[in-house]
Amino acid sequence: MLQRLGTSKFRAGFVLSSKDRAYARAKGRATIDRHAHEMLAKRVGPAQPYKDGKQTPWRGHPVFTAQHATATCCRGCIEKWHHIPKGRALTVEEIDRLAAVVMAWIDRDLTRHPDVPGAADRSRSA
Repeated sequence: MLQRLGTSKFRAGFVLSSKDRAYARAKGRATIDRHAHEMLAKRVGPAQPYKDGKQTPWRGHPVFTAQHATATCCRGCIEKWHHIPKGRALTVEEIDRLAAVVMAWIDRDLTRHPDVPGAADRSRSA
């Protein structure tokens, strides 16, 4: 899935900010994975999410950035990229699958950007 998303110039342009990387490393993978599940369930899980298409902030948490990078930010993107139809609530299995994509993207970003104290923030401005 990450390879396919990488073919989109828009999706491929996202990287975590140094602040989000530090947060993800400090909290640990298990906590960020729990956050991903919670945020996906709350923000895109319902059949008719509140303010669908605008409900996911562009920054402020590593999961938010990852949601835009992985097309899990709104039901329209989820339908287009993940082939899960709009108009019905996501199942637990679908949320698990989307969270796995989000976490794979975060893992990849953290690997590509090792923790270097004092490194300049090269994140994308949104």
